[in-house]
This record gives sequence, C-alpha cells and structure tokens, in this order.
Amino acid sequence: MTWLDLSADTGFGVSNLPYGVFSTPGAAPRTGVAIGDAVLDLAAVTGDPVHATGTLNAFLAQGPAAWAAVRARLTEWFTDAWHRATVEPHLVPRDAVTLHLPIDVADYVDFYSSQHHAENLGRMFRPGSPPLTPNWKHLPIGYHGRAGTVQLSGTPVVRPSGQRKAPADEVPTFGPSRRLDIEAEVGFVVGVPSRLGEPVPVGAFTEHVFGVCLVNDWSARDLQAWEYVPLGPFLGKSFLTSVSPWVVPLAALEAARTDPPLRDEELLPYLDDRKERWSLNLQLEVRLNGAIVSNPPFAPLYWTPAQQLAHLTVNGASLRTGDLFASGTVSGPERNQRGSLIELSENGAEPLALPDGTTRTFLEDGDVVTISATAPGPDGTRLSLGEVTGRIEPVR
Repeated sequence: MTWLDLSADTGFGVSNLPYGVFSTPGAAPRTGVAIGDAVLDLAAVTGDPVHATGTLNAFLAQGPAAWAAVRARLTEWFTDAWHRATVEPHLVPRDAVTLHLPIDVADYVDFYSSQHHAENLGRMFRPGSPPLTPNWKHLPIGYHGRAGTVQLSGTPVVRPSGQRKAPADEVPTFGPSRRLDIEAEVGFVVGVPSRLGEPVPVGAFTEHVFGVCLVNDWSARDLQAWEYVPLGPFLGKSFLTSVSPWVVPLAALEAARTDPPLRDEELLPYLDDRKERWSLNLQLEVRLNGAIVSNPPFAPLYWTPAQQLAHLTVNGASLRTGDLFASGTVSGPERNQRGSLIELSENGAEPLALPDGTTRTFLEDGDVVTISATAPGPDGTRLSLGEVTGRIEPVR
C-alpha cells in the first residue's frame, strides 16, 4: 500500500526503488530514486551530502548496512501517509529531469556467460568442431573493457572504424565497420571494494555488489574478427558500451532469484555455487526501430554473477567502488531469444525482416536499438529495469 498514485504501471513501484543521478534546470546533478512516474530528490529530502555528489559512488561505498537502512527509510516514507507532507515536495516528474551516468565507472569487465550464445557463435565460426571451447564450462570467460567509453543510454553510437579483413580479401583494409551489432546484456555494479590479493568468494557477492543495470555492449564484428586472435577484443568492442540510467538494488530482486541451469562439468571449489542461488529470472526485450526482434531470458545463463565476481577476483584482483561487470550477450534456446544480430541473422546469411518491409543483417546508420527488461516482484508484480537505447550515427 502507498499514498502515491501508482495506477500507471511503470514497473517502478515501492518494491523496486532503483537509484540514478538526475538534474533539473539550474541545479547540479544529484541522486534520485525512481517511483512511479516521478523521481525522489534524495539529496534534498535527506539533507545527506553523500547524495549530492553527482554520482552514486559515495553512497555505494558505504556498504550493505547503509543500503538496507536507506531502502527501509524509503519504504516507510512511501507506505506511511504520515510522511507525505515531508516527501511529496521533493518528487519531480520523471519527464522533467535530465538523467546522467549513475556511477563513475572504475573498471569494466564483460563476460561470456550464455551457453546458447557461445554455442551459436561457435557453430558459425568453427563448423565441424565442438561449438564450445574446452575451457568454457570450467570458467566464466571474460575480458577487460574500456571504462571511459561506458556511457549513459541515449549517447550517440558513432560507427567505429578500424582494420577489417573479409575471407576473400588478400590484405586488411581500414574503414568504418560494416558489421555493427548489439549485445543485449545485464550489468552488475560494485559498491564495496576489496583488498588487493584477497579473492571474493561466491558467498560474499551481496557484500560487494549493490545492484543491476542493463547494458548494450555494441560490437563491430568485422573489426573484432580480424583483431581478436590471440589476445581478444580490442577496437571492435571499446568504442562504446551503453548502460541504463537506473540501478536496481539486489534487495529488490529477491523474487527473481532462481536456480542456475544444471552443470554437466564438476566445478572447481571456488566456483561452487550450490549454496548461492544467484541466477535471476529476468526477461529482456530487444527492439530495433520500434519493432520487437528478440526476447532473451536471463535465467538460463550458465554462469551466475556471483561466480563471475569470484572468478574476476580469484587471482587477487581488487574491486573498486564503481566497477561494472556484465553478463555477456544474453541468448535463449529459441531463435527469437537471441541477443545479437549476428545470431538473429545467422551471421548475415538469413536477413532479419522488419515490419516496415526492410531487412537487416547488421545495423545501418539511423537505426535505433532499445533493450528493456522486467523481473518478477512480490505478489505477482513485475519490476522494471528501465531501458538502454542508442541510435547509430555515421562514422566521423
């Protein structure tokens, strides 16, 4: 129950309460909490300077006890009408604010955790061989991305340039990517740092990770195909990574927690998550120029975020407040559940038909991609994770 009018189903109800950073004309960016079609100015209503820094980092660094205390306070404010006179003046219509990148990104790591995605790509690029590499079911494969090019949803996606070499080419050429793609992903935001040399076990996931956002890790497939051997992605991935403006706390996702898929390889002890149920029943939706082209489910991912964090730090690598790690492309077992165009178009062999009569193998200039997601909430409700969007602009 709440005194707010939440008749419009925004997915941002009292059981969600995602955090972001916003500004209004003439005022500096500060922390806000999405509720219905409004944003609560957390800096103004609390008077706490930690919420007036223009980034969530200072608050996230305070850790789980502070996160829980603020969440309990927010819940009380929105459910007890006695607080209405205090809280209501600090609610700003969501369509009247400017949203900002919610965190100062310290490091960025992208994983490769969907078995369906990995097998789809393996069949395309290694026909006649096992689709998964020998290490795939033994460790969460990942790579370090470029933190400086992690940007807010809506940032223009300027077509990247680099070296590319098609199979028929004798030598590589330089120019704009001809095979620009999306990667529908889920990101996890680190709040509490760890010490260098001290691994973070799977059981300590909630001691360090604050919440979840959506990620589109744009990919230039032709640049990546030429450069990735032997060291992996570089220019094909580092030009832009888009993130959604709202970070949904892990505390809001209790009803979304579910068992991971059955593993058919024995896990090494540091990845054993049988006591940690951190697969999440999230449902993603991918739109291209307004048309739904895919509905990837997150729950079937082979590697959970708790395992990803454990593997990321098992060598002693330290966490920092504002670290972001992403799931890798989320794809399900069905054709309409694939989270990238390279899968949806079978590497360009089967163009994707759109309702306007056009087709796509990869992205064209002017295309707009929007990824959204929902999660189950209490009592049969659905929580929104917001959306991440981007428009392709010509090479500069």
